[in-house]
Amino acid sequence: MRRIQRLVRRSCACHSTRPTTSRRPAVGYDQILTETRGRVGIIRLNRPEKLNAWTAQMGEQVRDQVAKWNGDDAIGAILITGEGRAFCAGADLGSFATRVQANSAGPGEVLQRGGVSFTHFLRESKPTVAAINGYAVGVGLTMILPCDIRIASSSAKLSIRFVKMGLMPELGSTRLLAQLVGLGNATDMCLTGRMVDADEALRMGLVTEVVPPESLFTVAMAKAEEIANNPARAVRMIKELLAKNPLDPDLEAVMERENLRDQIARRLPDHAEAVAAFLEKRDPHFNR
Repeated sequence: MRRIQRLVRRSCACHSTRPTTSRRPAVGYDQILTETRGRVGIIRLNRPEKLNAWTAQMGEQVRDQVAKWNGDDAIGAILITGEGRAFCAGADLGSFATRVQANSAGPGEVLQRGGVSFTHFLRESKPTVAAINGYAVGVGLTMILPCDIRIASSSAKLSIRFVKMGLMPELGSTRLLAQLVGLGNATDMCLTGRMVDADEALRMGLVTEVVPPESLFTVAMAKAEEIANNPARAVRMIKELLAKNPLDPDLEAVMERENLRDQIARRLPDHAEAVAAFLEKRDPHFNR
């Protein structure tokens, strides 16, 4: 009981959440665009002339902005998409020449540390929705795997193409991809490096929905808004359960985690508000 009370006090000790409709310029960023709409923060990868090819600088800018929104109670979900006709067509090839010339052991070790932390960072973030508006190749594919929801344009093309460059899949993708599509499909994609269209990605579970290109942002935004407007504390605890429980073979431990968080949720204001709204036949007002 004391453990529950401590967690309840900690969960309630957050600032009130205030919806905002303002647009926020990406101050200091040159490879991403950002804005907010209501309780949703939006990041657009912004190198359209290079199909949003990934750079270390772009990665740091994404990480920095997500960190800011994770600390902002007015934001409940984050949408990530790309400018132009690609989500992200892989790493910028200009960096490969430098890596080939450098000591292979040193750079590989550095990249591994950064990749793992970036994946962990997204998994621990507020809910993320990836709106895949075109090519998602190599690191462009691996960066969407930790996202909570993946919605693709019908014109999207996806590939975990590392083998074609003589490289290894990164960012935890050999596990995350297999969790989403099954070991057989993940093996096929990793060993061939082939391109997968949106319909096949949907069939294998790589994406959750496929929509026409002109509807992608609207549909993804609606999904992000629905998540963002749910009780933030409950959403956070559900994400914790989904991160731990599917990999735990101990069903008793799984249920213990669920029970603990359910007891916490029952003591939070959002549950009382949900019950009151139901009895009063009105929409609930969460996150106050």
